[in-house]
Amino acid sequence: MSAAERVRVVVAMSGGVDSSVAAALLVERGYDVVGLFMRVGVEAPAADEACSSEDDTPCNPPGGTDPAGAGVSTRRLKQGCCGSSDAADARFVAGQLGVPFYALNFKADFDALIEHFADEYARGRTPNPCIMCNDRLKFGKLVDYADRVGAEFVATGHYARIAERDGRPALLTAVDSRKDQSYVLFGIDRAVLARVLFPLGEMTKDDVRGEAVRRGLPVHDKPDSVEICFVPDQDYARVVRERRPEAFQSGDVFDSAGNLLGRHEGIPHYTIGQRRGLGIATGQPIYVTGLDPESNTVTVGSRDALLHRTLIAERVKLLVDRPGDAFRAVAKIRYQHRAAAATVFLLDGGRMRVEFDEPQTAITPGQACVIYDGEVVFGGGWIVGPVRNGASGSGGVNPPAAPGG
Repeated sequence: MSAAERVRVVVAMSGGVDSSVAAALLVERGYDVVGLFMRVGVEAPAADEACSSEDDTPCNPPGGTDPAGAGVSTRRLKQGCCGSSDAADARFVAGQLGVPFYALNFKADFDALIEHFADEYARGRTPNPCIMCNDRLKFGKLVDYADRVGAEFVATGHYARIAERDGRPALLTAVDSRKDQSYVLFGIDRAVLARVLFPLGEMTKDDVRGEAVRRGLPVHDKPDSVEICFVPDQDYARVVRERRPEAFQSGDVFDSAGNLLGRHEGIPHYTIGQRRGLGIATGQPIYVTGLDPESNTVTVGSRDALLHRTLIAERVKLLVDRPGDAFRAVAKIRYQHRAAAATVFLLDGGRMRVEFDEPQTAITPGQACVIYDGEVVFGGGWIVGPVRNGASGSGGVNPPAAPGG
């Protein structure tokens, strides 16, 4: 492929092993790669100040390789995905690959995601900010930037695949089911799918780390980022308290029969299905089964009280042609959930009802329900809550009519 024929692709480089190998593979395949790091508010060190959104100055890799000359940085690599040290890691890899690298300031956009995160917890919901980051930034702002630099494609290090189905691009699960990230990608605009590349979709994590070692990339053994990047200590309540202190009002804790069991120190401390940290002893395991911000109450109960067969989701987005008002699928109600067989009913107003063949545990408002046909992602929506089932179903919603019912 000649220089004039090379297709330009913008690669989101986070400084981790996955995005680094994704960029390396695309360079090897002959693409004109442009690396992009998304700054989301972490202050950069002085050596990294040339990488700014103000002038889009390309970043040159820093010096400092190992004494053996293998080209591996002697800097200590930390787990992360959006800090200044991660930007330095991404910049170094871009220099090894010989590709231009830019860091753009997405602080305002990312701050809006954190605001939404705080709002959701204050409302007694449990959000998934990674999905919104993918939707609005990595496959939203990143596509806008690709247009600015004349790039036909955008690419990331996600474990998922894009393949043609019925003459149109479709989002598929990754070959490595243990690392599959299609759940957090359902919000991608369908029109964007044709411009997305996932170079790691056919690889396992071991394959990726092996490629990084073979290519001498300094991030080959960098730990995966496993927490929400703006909550590295996993103290979600702290983040919410900083932005919504008024949500932390003490209130009552009841059981499913309405008996007062104790007090809580603020609804943002809890999520549906939570068992630890309740501070209530009943002689048997109890779980959070309902959160009501209006009355500022928490309801707890047995594990059986968490079981529901039906949920309602809103803001539904389909990545395939509408398969009908009702259809069979499998659905996931959180990232680590094992997809379960269900019937999906598409309702008016961008909503859907999902009826599982078997009851599912801890259907949680604010999480995403993503639906699949085998390896193809149909789409998904945001869970409003489980449908009430008689006396159980605290925190649920009343069931709407089925299409035509």
